[in-house]
Amino acid sequence: MVKIFFDLEGPLSPQDNAYEVLGLAREGERIFEVISKYDDILTLEGRENYEPGDTLKLIVPFLIYNKISECDIRDVSKEAGIVPGVKDVVAFLKADGWDVYIISTSYEQHAHNIARQVGVESKRVACTKMPLDDYHLQFSDVDLKVVGDAEEKILGELYPGSDEQRVKAELDGFFFGALQENKLGEIFNEVTVCGGARKVDAMMKFADSDDLSGAIAVGDSITDFKMLETIREKGGLAIAFNGNEYSIPYADIAVANVDQRFLLPIINAFKEGGRENAIATAKRLENASIEEILNAMPADVAGTIPKDITPPRYHVIGTDTSEVIKIHKEYRTLLRGEAGKLG
Repeated sequence: MVKIFFDLEGPLSPQDNAYEVLGLAREGERIFEVISKYDDILTLEGRENYEPGDTLKLIVPFLIYNKISECDIRDVSKEAGIVPGVKDVVAFLKADGWDVYIISTSYEQHAHNIARQVGVESKRVACTKMPLDDYHLQFSDVDLKVVGDAEEKILGELYPGSDEQRVKAELDGFFFGALQENKLGEIFNEVTVCGGARKVDAMMKFADSDDLSGAIAVGDSITDFKMLETIREKGGLAIAFNGNEYSIPYADIAVANVDQRFLLPIINAFKEGGRENAIATAKRLENASIEEILNAMPADVAGTIPKDITPPRYHVIGTDTSEVIKIHKEYRTLLRGEAGKLG
């Protein structure tokens, strides 16, 4: 049976849940943006035992300090939209014999909410466990003072994160210095985010095989590049959906669009003729009109798409990705707003 693995935030839902959750705190979005920049820095330098997406680990002390609860995560998740067309795509794929999976860095409270909405069973979701309410019971205000001091430094000296050397030095000192001397360090060290290589592990576990030549992975950000790279190396198909500069170079095909249904011509081509057929289809659609694209889709699905929709852009990824990244940035911002600027 053919399998498809979706990242959640971006391909399925526009919301960056953790960004919005920390945004409940005073100037929490600014704190998140600096920490997200720090996450990018550690990922790109190849820090040992660090995986892209560990932002969701890094913000845990700040969630605890600001008394943000699991209920808050769920409430924010309730406000998350679904990328247009996703429910139709999942329903079509399941009827067409695909096994559909979600592999996400998102906290479990958000991931399972979105999975229910789009029609993916919980057993086919890999995400980040977050027993946040249990953590709150373990710390006093004295324990948490170190986090308050770090917040003040981030807001007063590090935001917006453009001085990468200083961001790295200061936050190294907090996360791997001061925090480790505090009881909070124990909690911080036990959080395991489903990102980077851990996404690959989840994909291989779901596949139950080393053969991924009949599988597709869809991602958009730095947390997905290892998953995209792995499936491409194993003969499957790697698709960047409104991707950024960290994901697009690792994809076979990039699709910039505001409606998930525009993935179906590529997915169908892959099922019918494998990776090379999917790439040939994307190449044919690179300069196609919206009418030609709709004609390449299942008729019952194409008929539900508004005629005045922003046309998608298809690209086969080569060595120069600069123009593709620029186009995807525009679509990413159009669909995701502020969350689109995060790595």
